[in-house]
Amino acid sequence: MIDAEHIAVLTGAGISTASGIPDFRGPQGLWTKNPAAAAMFDIDEYVASRAVRVEAWKFRLTAPAWTAEPNPGHLALVDLERQGRLTGLITQNVDGLHQKAGSSPAIVHELHGTVWYVDCLECTRRIPMADVLTRLEAGDEDPACVVCGGILKSATVSFGQSLDQRVLDAAVAATEAADVFLAVGTSLQVYPAAGLCDIALAAGKPLVILNAEPTPYDEQATTVLHTPIETTLPTLVT
Repeated sequence: MIDAEHIAVLTGAGISTASGIPDFRGPQGLWTKNPAAAAMFDIDEYVASRAVRVEAWKFRLTAPAWTAEPNPGHLALVDLERQGRLTGLITQNVDGLHQKAGSSPAIVHELHGTVWYVDCLECTRRIPMADVLTRLEAGDEDPACVVCGGILKSATVSFGQSLDQRVLDAAVAATEAADVFLAVGTSLQVYPAAGLCDIALAAGKPLVILNAEPTPYDEQATTVLHTPIETTLPTLVT
């Protein structure tokens, strides 16, 4: 159990694997099993190649996020919020499962965006993903913006794109306001998300890591747990 009044939590893909959403770098990860899939998450590749976009839209059409349900790990963080001890729920995930579990949208900081919306890269129009999935099901392999004809992309942050500074600022503020920083289901290899650990450590805050695989921050952490998130996290935050 984490005995602290104020806890900031960073979640990564590992918290959603028990909900049927594969991670990226784990033994069964998307990129581990299919390294070529990484091109779909690179903005330059995505913009330059229609073939990459077609593959990306095929992937989105059948993405497990559409039917996934929150698991006990997500629900444990809802409980932590209701206890009044959560300064911020910072997530690298784009699946929306924290909000589906009941976490307040105002306290969830989606560093890498959301798969539930689509952005036009030309006119910046944002529309629900469901609208585009309907076009895909009708046979449109590479749907374009109906307003300006621009390239459409899920409202997620790809490699080569900048994070929303407002979201990042909120994540930093949540980290600074906490007594403990808890990293759950994240490899802590992607920045600036992993850099939140540095902010916590520099301020002398305990760092607790719950992840299936070792991370670069394990040696600096106060506690490291390589146990199942869906069973361990509810105990940690009770």
